[in-house]
Amino acid sequence: MNILYNSTRNQNETVTASQAILKGLADDGGLFVPQQIPALDVPVSKLATMDYKEVAYEVMKLFLTDFTEEELKDCIAKAYDSKFDTEAIAPIVNADKAYYLELFHGATIAFKDMALSILPHLLITSARKNEVKNDIVILTATSGDTGKAALAGFADVKGTKIIVFYPKGGVSPVQEKQMVTQKGDNTYVVGINGNFDQAQSGVKAMFADKELAKKMNDAGYQFSSANSINIGRLVPQIVYYVYAYAKLVENGDIKEGDKINVVVPTGNFGNILAAYYAKNMGIPMNKLICASNDNKVLYDFFTTGTYDKNREFILTTSPSMDILISSNLERLIYKIAGNCSKCTAKLMEELKNDGKYTITEEMAGELADFVGGFATETQTAEVIKDLYDKTGYVIDTHTAVAASVYKEYRKNTGDETVSIIASTASPYKFTRSVMEAIDANQYASCEDFELIDELSKIANTSIPQAIEDIRTAPVLHNTVCDVDKMQQTVEDILSK
Repeated sequence: MNILYNSTRNQNETVTASQAILKGLADDGGLFVPQQIPALDVPVSKLATMDYKEVAYEVMKLFLTDFTEEELKDCIAKAYDSKFDTEAIAPIVNADKAYYLELFHGATIAFKDMALSILPHLLITSARKNEVKNDIVILTATSGDTGKAALAGFADVKGTKIIVFYPKGGVSPVQEKQMVTQKGDNTYVVGINGNFDQAQSGVKAMFADKELAKKMNDAGYQFSSANSINIGRLVPQIVYYVYAYAKLVENGDIKEGDKINVVVPTGNFGNILAAYYAKNMGIPMNKLICASNDNKVLYDFFTTGTYDKNREFILTTSPSMDILISSNLERLIYKIAGNCSKCTAKLMEELKNDGKYTITEEMAGELADFVGGFATETQTAEVIKDLYDKTGYVIDTHTAVAASVYKEYRKNTGDETVSIIASTASPYKFTRSVMEAIDANQYASCEDFELIDELSKIANTSIPQAIEDIRTAPVLHNTVCDVDKMQQTVEDILSK
């Protein structure tokens, strides 16, 4: 079956998978979605015998139908190699009545590596397929993790440049150090005096600017995105939910056909949307539990049917989720509106003009798969300490948001369904918050790298290479700009 993609805001704009990956964002500002979600054509019993790369091929071939078998397998082989510090790529750890799907074993110790290690290869292959002559400029906003993972993925990739914007003061010290020490002649990192939503809006505005696109084209460039608005980011994320289910079957934790719950800490909604797509492909899932931090715009949406970003932006210890505009929710809105691009465009216009929208009762009825929950800063810290005290297992702050929401969900519902928690970052990435949660008195006065050494001792785990690499690395990027100067900064970088 040949799968084509259309914009969430215009069903008449139809492209192939490779064209959708190249463009990143549709011309009308919408997001590309598959015209139908394909069903898995391999039984789970067979998937259970496969390694991660093999499962990746079985899932991704169904979405990326204009890639040849050789092209897709080559992209997969280049992505999921020794950059990951475990052969399993995404191991599962059983701790305190939940299964933690560890998605942080890649080069930058966060779940973004799962997709961003393959996106450069998908993009270069797509460019060749479509005879693109321009250099591709990856323009990306980050709330902390996407930036480094994208920089690492695209560093020194021929025919590309990458420019990453991040909120200055709005990411963890480790996240910032990882980005500003990034090597590569084609990498650029810019701090903005603003928050992630402003960075994301600035990037989207540049994508939508036809005059800028012409100027870039004349200079031999074209923009693409490494954010999860790019379908080339979303499709690889579906893989690990299919893989996790198959491994639970292989390990005898569930029988084939048993339903599982999936708990995902999310701000931009991409990671849980991938789980929803996996369910729609045929993976038996009961509830998709959407976990928010104090910026609980998604929790409020699932509770009330109104999405409202008009609220205080709160900086938390789980900064990758400090987001009030959940870009990927647009793909879900389109699906629950019966694939109605006109309805989606209307709601997105309301969001742009009024900062909020309300879905119809009929649309709300399509959300039965989802449960919203949120964790306060106190609850997040308590779960980290509680899990460590009980099991010796240490999780990061984002994973702790999910663990806290899951604990509340079980208490309130009595649902004992086997549950996977998406563990989205290594605790080493948020060491101070993690260690102070475990023992504030003992660790509050320690330096950042002292804390890293202490974490290694108490968790009995090796310090990841990504952390060792930044211990003494020099700062290579120190550009900072105001939000209204983002476009000028991009033009300055590309004119050098």
